Amino acid sequence: MTSTVITIIGAGVVGLAVAAQLAGKYGDVYILEKNEGFGQETSSRNSETIHAGIYYREGSLKAETCVAGNALLYELCQQYGIPCRKTGKLVVATGDAEIGPLEALLEQGKKNGARDLAMLSSKEVKTLEPNVEAIAAILSPSSGVIDSYALMKFFLNRAKEQGAEIAYKSKVIGIERLTGGYRVMVENGSGTFTFNTETLINCGGLHSDRIAQLAGIDIDRAGYKLHYCKGEYFSVGGGKSGLVKRLIYPVPVPGAGGMGIHNVFDVEGRMRLGPNARYVDEIDYRVDESLRGAFYNSVKSFLPFIEHDDLEPEMAGIRPKLAGPGEGFRDFVIRHEQDKGFPGLINLIGIESPALTSAPAIAEYVEGLVKEML
Repeated sequence: MTSTVITIIGAGVVGLAVAAQLAGKYGDVYILEKNEGFGQETSSRNSETIHAGIYYREGSLKAETCVAGNALLYELCQQYGIPCRKTGKLVVATGDAEIGPLEALLEQGKKNGARDLAMLSSKEVKTLEPNVEAIAAILSPSSGVIDSYALMKFFLNRAKEQGAEIAYKSKVIGIERLTGGYRVMVENGSGTFTFNTETLINCGGLHSDRIAQLAGIDIDRAGYKLHYCKGEYFSVGGGKSGLVKRLIYPVPVPGAGGMGIHNVFDVEGRMRLGPNARYVDEIDYRVDESLRGAFYNSVKSFLPFIEHDDLEPEMAGIRPKLAGPGEGFRDFVIRHEQDKGFPGLINLIGIESPALTSAPAIAEYVEGLVKEML
């Protein structure tokens, strides 16, 4: 197989997973990251949830990579000691009007290949989670949480061990199409420099549409323009982290931009609530403290032990969504752009949830595209 120079833009969890997958196999691999370290944006500002693949359209990249990534992540965690907890998850209905959507969600998950899903009665919910109120629920045993920093560190170390190199504080400001590749202009602390690469993989996360535009793609025509959707989190105090063992989610509202505010654990078992979903024009990680009441009201029907004063603002993240407010399902964009006149350019755009879960499967998918190119 032909050796090539591969450049990956972005050192979030997906960019690092791709680097780990490709390094040592197809040529030199270089990673460019505009921040001072890896994973400082969406990859470190999320729920750290290992999803099962319940929510997404059958046959979509989101569904397929999530189901595959779920299994791959647990294998990696077991083999390499990456901290994770297979907590399991309940998606709960609290009123009769939610039973139909809950049953539809169960069927969607089964079609997607999500493992071990089961519908539970109110009594069965109480047996598993005495402090949760629900009239029915979906049980997802394979859902869990993972230490996202440890996962990214693992991917980076694996890539480096196979010869990959990473440059921080290196912002891509220009991309020029060449015969047989691309000239990339980079701005760093000491000025600007350019280099040539045969393969360019855009894992730019929140900025992936801008990177595609720099390469020459009309992002409006291609449908690549991103919408920023903010998700905030509140910590749960009062010693209440141990009152539930599992992730407890509401039945999602279509078009709401997220899965609904739910409880979240880190690998140590500390609990918080989030994320909400609201579209914003700028990247801003401040938490709006006035939302405490909205967070409390959103969970009190199924987590009645949580009180208003238990909640304190904690952190926020931004999702890079292809779907705007009220729009329908949009899948990941993961494609070689040869048909648009950009051979050697692979775009990953709209890589939001469940991207953390999907990362190792996305990396395998990208490797398949690279194999076809070489």
